Amino acid sequence: MTNFDELGLAEPLLRALNGEGYTSPTPIQQKVIPVMLDDRDVLGTAQTGTGKTAAFVLPLLQRLITHPVPRTSRHCGALILAPTRELAAQIRDSIRVYGRHIRPSVALVVGGVKPFPQIKALKPGVDIVVATPGRLLDHMNTGAIKLDMVETVILDEADHMLDLGFIPAIRRIMQAVPKERQTALLSATMPTPIRALAKDFLDRPVEIAVAPVAQPIELISQRVMMIPAGDKKRVLVDVLKSEQAERTIVFSRTKHGADKITKHLEREGINAVAIHGNKNQSQRDRALGQFKDGRVSVMVATDVAARGIDIDGVTHVINFELPNVPESYVHRIGRTARAGKSGVAIAFCDSEERGLLRDIERLIAMDLKKTDEDGEPVILPAHVPQKKGGGGRGRKPGGNSNSTRPWKRNAEGGRNERGRNGAPAGNRDGGRPAAKPTSRKPRRQPQRAAS
Repeated sequence: MTNFDELGLAEPLLRALNGEGYTSPTPIQQKVIPVMLDDRDVLGTAQTGTGKTAAFVLPLLQRLITHPVPRTSRHCGALILAPTRELAAQIRDSIRVYGRHIRPSVALVVGGVKPFPQIKALKPGVDIVVATPGRLLDHMNTGAIKLDMVETVILDEADHMLDLGFIPAIRRIMQAVPKERQTALLSATMPTPIRALAKDFLDRPVEIAVAPVAQPIELISQRVMMIPAGDKKRVLVDVLKSEQAERTIVFSRTKHGADKITKHLEREGINAVAIHGNKNQSQRDRALGQFKDGRVSVMVATDVAARGIDIDGVTHVINFELPNVPESYVHRIGRTARAGKSGVAIAFCDSEERGLLRDIERLIAMDLKKTDEDGEPVILPAHVPQKKGGGGRGRKPGGNSNSTRPWKRNAEGGRNERGRNGAPAGNRDGGRPAAKPTSRKPRRQPQRAAS
């Protein structure tokens, strides 16, 4: 399958794709779009940056064309859940781009902004709601939105929602939608809790996997710099000035750290902005806008920016501090080398982070400390035996009993609080823990959508 014409999409969608210069679907689009057009549930695994958004947005828009449903007050036909406000806004923008010739009504429901404009937008009913879990629960509780007429549910970046503690909120939301529906769950990785979620809420899904799970993009040149913690800011300035970095994302583990790095760069004459969970939505939008349009060359971010945000032209990703969860490294560096371009990923590692580095190297099967004759990291054997009590999420970084850095942290670097059922309580965009449903939805026979 070499072009979108062969997928059976309607002419207005093909026209929009051609207008964006898209003629050939990506592998995830080739596999997901026909299955969703066939009204089947989807359990998809693919790295960020592989075209997942279009893979589920295009079938949603096709359904609006072939099976239009009158809008009903406070209801929606399709629901898309995303882990962060930025990703939700990006999905909303993609719907508008691909649906420009059919003009679907879309409501963005996220935290960090005043709720009244969202309530006003939901009141007449909309075709598609794109939401973060916590704010959606708020509107459900006040009656501003009803989900009993939803026909399609998309759970995007499900593993990131797990990391942020949103699974209890998602379970409450899924209990409110009709049992007869189409559901697609898309994730970069497939940990056990996500498998359990899929088992509870997907009906005989078609499993689709594209590219090795949690493996870095081949076009990224990776290297590590062993640096004392106190020297990192000085070295960061040197790297940014010597690397000819046109557009760089610097990742910090904490919100406070991101602000300190940004102020240091500005003092050194480097234009930088910070983006993290303590920034309100207008501040985050303004920072992203300045970075995207080139007014600033460096964006310092916590992991809120590591997943799903598609920013063109990022040449460098610098891990100022290594992430506590190894998979986050893969998602961080995935911000560069987009759309077939090459990119550079540099990791700063101090003495207390050596254990975190080992965990990352095991995950990506590379020794970032060693290079071959071409200057590239040495590829490790497919199976790397771990030492007793080895890497992973169950131990403190570095395996050093003297380490004081906590292992279990949330996406913004703070300690995770636990909910009543033992699950993370989440943050402003999350929800309260809920009991696991006791029954599965009834089986249904797939029906082929008209095309």
